Parts: sequence; C-alpha cells; structure tokens
Amino acid sequence: MMKGTKFSSLLVLFFIFPIAFAQLRVGFYSRSCPQAETIVRNLVRQRFGVDPTVTAALLRMHFHDCFVRGCDASLLIDSTTSEKTAGPNGSVREFDLIDRIKAQLEAACPSTVSCADIVTLATRDSVLLAGGPSYSIPTGRRDGRISNNVDVALPGPTISVSGAVSFFTNKGLNTFDAVALLGAHTVGQGNCGLFSDRITNFQGTGRPDPSMNPALVTSLRNTCRNSATAALDQSTPLRFDNQFFKQIRKRRGVLQVDQRLASDPQTRGIVARYANNNAFFKRQFVRAMVKMGAVDVLTGRNGEIRRNCRRFN
Repeated sequence: MMKGTKFSSLLVLFFIFPIAFAQLRVGFYSRSCPQAETIVRNLVRQRFGVDPTVTAALLRMHFHDCFVRGCDASLLIDSTTSEKTAGPNGSVREFDLIDRIKAQLEAACPSTVSCADIVTLATRDSVLLAGGPSYSIPTGRRDGRISNNVDVALPGPTISVSGAVSFFTNKGLNTFDAVALLGAHTVGQGNCGLFSDRITNFQGTGRPDPSMNPALVTSLRNTCRNSATAALDQSTPLRFDNQFFKQIRKRRGVLQVDQRLASDPQTRGIVARYANNNAFFKRQFVRAMVKMGAVDVLTGRNGEIRRNCRRFN
C-alpha cells in the first residue's frame, strides 16, 4: 500500500474516532523507544517460524481484548476472576510470546511500551508474515486496570448475521468492517465441538447441516476423528488471503456464522466483492483493523504502562 493511501485512510478514520486518534499516532515510540516495533517484529517472526498458526492466535487475542472494555490488554491479566478465565477466552493462546516481547522491551525501555500496543503490533506483524497486508497502525494505548470475567460477552459461532453485524456496529464499525474482520478466519482454527452438530446431527434432525457442502461434511468428520481442531479455511489454511470468502460461497464454511455470511442479504454482496478481489479485501481489512484498534482505548494519563503484562502495577 502506498504511503499516501495509508495517510488518507488514517485521516478518514480520525474523523470516525476523533478522541482516540487525537492521542494515538503512528510512531508513538519513535523517540521514547525507537527500537520498540523492531523488537516486536523480530520476536513475532521467530515465533512464526516455529508455528505459523501464531497469526490466528494473535488475531483472536487482539479481537477478544478489544471487544471487552476496549484495546487495553485486560485479557492478559492472571487472576481467578479475570477476563482470561471466561469461557470464550479458553482457546486464546500465545501469552508467553507477549511475555517475551514485554521482557525485551522492559530491558530496552523500562515502563514505556504498553501491553495493549504489544498485542496490536504483534498481531499486525503476524498478519504480514502469513501473506496479509503491510500497514501502519497508530500506537499510544495504555493498559487497563480492570479485568473481570463477567464483562466478557463475545458472539458464538451460531450467532445470526444481524447479531454479528450489530456486535461490530455497536463499537463504531460498519458492515464492511464486520465481514472483513470475520475474514480473518482465513487463517483460523476451530474446535470441532463448535461445529460438530453441523456434520452429524444438525438441530436434532439426525442429518448434517444441509447448507454445508457434502464433501466438506465428509472431510471434517475425518479430520475431527483424529484432531480436536479443523481449519476454518480448507483451501489455504495458513495463508492470509480471500480464499475464505470463495470457500463460503461454495457452501464450504465450517462455522455456521461464516456460512451464513455468504447467503444473508445483509452481507452476501460484500462477501462476493471480497471473494472476487483479494486486494480490495486486504484494503478493507486494514481499515477495519485500524478502526478496531481504536475502540475504547485508554490514552494520556488514563490507565497505566504495566511492567508485567499479567499483573497490574
């Protein structure tokens, strides 16, 4: 993406989230910790070399953090009642990677780079490694001082399209953003329990979900006999591209909500546009990620810069 395009996109987003973007800016640490983004990038690259599913893991972490109390790293807190203990967050992983990044940043620039920004930057870098877009993202978030599992109310895989879209629009995003962010399932993995009814006994019928391609039903049954998880994009599961949208248009969506995107009047046109134009999907994904990264953020004197991402100072 051209620098001018990045700037104009951020300018548009400033008018959508004016308060957040007044405090967040690209290169926030350019003076206080100039090596910050390089440290994050290098450690994410190392981890990706060992396990390329880190992209899916970090995307999940970033989404689950931002949509509960905003992008404030409240998901990272260790306690018996923190967000981390809520059911939907049971599958979130790569906390150790965040710890390693934080340790190096603390050694280089003590009490300077927030855990919230670490999650945001690490996610951005992992998307690029998986073949996704390269983009600049504003930083300057601060870490929250509250983390309660009762605050976690995230949509499940059987949510309706209207319910899913409303979840995003309630946070200031639009339908194009919602579909683009769900397109991150192009590198996602799903626990077989999340869709087992679709391949065995859909809604008590004793038959598979009729909206699922029969060949996919057979494939997923075989996969789930030998593994607890399956790729949500059965075409290019480790590649960040628009194949996910092409797959769901062929009735090859693994999760029910994913399949519904391709047939619901509210979203099917957007799905078609993303399926037909990989570059357009990636541009819209960047816009959506930058917008999501500004949801209910703490800046200025609000919150804190944690020294350990798992504990409040």
